[in-house]
Order: sequence, then C-alpha cells, then structure tokens
Amino acid sequence: DWLFTTPLLLLDIGLLAGASQRDIGALVGIDAFMIVTGLVATLTKVVVARYAFWTISTIAMVFLLYYLVAVFGETVSDADEDTRSTFNALRNIILVTWAIYPVAWLVGTEGLALTGLYGETLLFMVLDLVAKIGFG
Repeated sequence: DWLFTTPLLLLDIGLLAGASQRDIGALVGIDAFMIVTGLVATLTKVVVARYAFWTISTIAMVFLLYYLVAVFGETVSDADEDTRSTFNALRNIILVTWAIYPVAWLVGTEGLALTGLYGETLLFMVLDLVAKIGFG
C-alpha cells in the first residue's frame, strides 16, 4: 500500500507548499524508487543483496527527506504563516517517522531479527498511523 499512500501524502504536502508539478513528480519518483528497492531488500534471500538493497533504499530516503526540506521548504517560504506552520508540522512528522522505517526494517525479521514478527508488525502499524494521521 505504500506505493499508493506515500505518493498521495507527498502530493498533499507538495500542493500545500505550492511546489511545481516537476518538483512533486521528482519527489514521488524518489519515493517509488525507495519503496521498490526496500521491497526487493525484503524479498531477496541472499543476505548481501538484502543489505545492499536496504542501503540503496535508505539512501533514497535520505535524498527524499533532503528534497522535502530543501526544495519544498524553499517553495513554502513565500506562503502565509498558517500555511508555513502547517507545512512545517507535517514535514517534521514525515522527517521523524520516515527516518524510523529503515531502523525498524533493520531490527525486524527481514534484517537482524532483534524483534519478533509481532513486535515488528506492531512497530510498522504504529509508524504508519503516526506518519499518515496528519494528512487525513
């Protein structure tokens, strides 16, 4: 579902910021790449490949978060105070929660297996709720 929900979330915050279609499209493209490489990391059985794709996905996430701060942050700087305030709150939710996802993967059953399936599932469920609740 992340291939549907996260692009919509990024579209939402991009429209709020007043970003161009090109900038929103670039961010959504990075997002899709991040999700697909993360999925490959999860489905791959070769350990080295798993961590290679996890690393690629995590690097894509860092670029995505940077783009969100730098490009969208610059775009929204000309907006009114209410818009900037709402954008900053939603952006910060994304920055914090999305940064936890690769750590959750790493400690979960696909990565180092430091937590069981139920704990991992609960962690991802809570992350999804927190990461998306402000956009409803």
